[in-house]
Amino acid sequence: MMVASQLRRGMAIRHQGVIYKIIAAEYHAGQGKMGGVAHLRLQNIDTGSFREHRFRSEEKLEEIPLEKQQMDFLYSDTDHCHFMNPESFEQVAVPRAAVGPAERFLRPEMRLAVEFFEGRPVSVNFPDIVEVRVAETAMPVHSQQDNTWKPAKLDNGVEVMVPQFIRSGEVIRVDVETGKYVERARTEGKRP
Repeated sequence: MMVASQLRRGMAIRHQGVIYKIIAAEYHAGQGKMGGVAHLRLQNIDTGSFREHRFRSEEKLEEIPLEKQQMDFLYSDTDHCHFMNPESFEQVAVPRAAVGPAERFLRPEMRLAVEFFEGRPVSVNFPDIVEVRVAETAMPVHSQQDNTWKPAKLDNGVEVMVPQFIRSGEVIRVDVETGKYVERARTEGKRP
C-alpha cells in the first residue's frame, strides 16, 4: 500500500477494483488544517479510457507491479500493435487503445518497453521525445522573426508546426505527448 502523495507517473494502482496506470500525477500540499491533494490522470488498463481523480494525500492505494520487457515494434493492424521480444522472438499484440495517441510515432524495429500485468500486455512506454524526418515543408525562410511557424509533414504522416528555418529532409525532435516540435535534431557532420 502507498499513500497518494507518493504516487508518480508510470505506476499502476488498484482503485475500486479497477486497475489504472498513472499517466500524470501532481501533488498539491495543503495549508493549515487543509490536507494535501494528489491529482491523478488515470488510464483504465482494460478499456483504455481515461479519468481524472483527486485523492487525499494520506489515502492508501494498492500499487500493482507491472513487468516490463524491451520489445521491437513490428506492425499495426486495425485493433492491435504487434511487438516481438528480440531474444525469444515471442510476439505479442497490444490493443491500440492501450498504446494511445503515441502510436503515430511507432516505426518498424523501434525498441520500447512493453508493460505486462498477469502475463497480458497492458501498455507501451514511449520516450518523451522522438526524432522524426521532415518529409515535406515549404522552403526555409531566414528572417529576424523567430516566432513564425509553418506546417510540415513528417515521414510518418503526422503534421506539425515547425520554425521557418526547417527544410525538407531534416530530422527534428517532437514531444510524443503533445505532438509539438521541440528542436532540430543534432546530427554528426553538416547538413546536406
